[in-house]
Amino acid sequence: MHLELVALVVADYDDAIEFFVRTLGFDLVEDSPSLTNDGRPKRWVVVRPPGATTGILLAQADGPTQTETVGRQFAGRVGFFLRAEDFDTQYQRMVSLGVEFVTEPRVEPYGRVAVFRDIAGNRWDLLGPRPDE
Repeated sequence: MHLELVALVVADYDDAIEFFVRTLGFDLVEDSPSLTNDGRPKRWVVVRPPGATTGILLAQADGPTQTETVGRQFAGRVGFFLRAEDFDTQYQRMVSLGVEFVTEPRVEPYGRVAVFRDIAGNRWDLLGPRPDE
């Protein structure tokens, strides 16, 4: 078994695709028409980092309850952890593209880390290699 997808509620499909693909460098794996459980049109949009097996299903908010969760799916905690082989290059690239980092890079036992916000405001860790790698 493996974890294939995690869902991330977003305000707009196209804005989220732009952020994940252009800014973070993810691959757009799928963008297909679909239907909600009650038959309304939606899209099935999956992005994932190059070479990864687990993807993110970008789920456009549908209704007030889902809209309220956009950017707050993890109650202000870091909810995603993106590991980069070349931390410095990825960090500088993201900064140059306007990604909001809420902490400066620091060293932890699990690698270099800096916290950033995605397009919706969710917090992510950008992680570098572990010290023993």
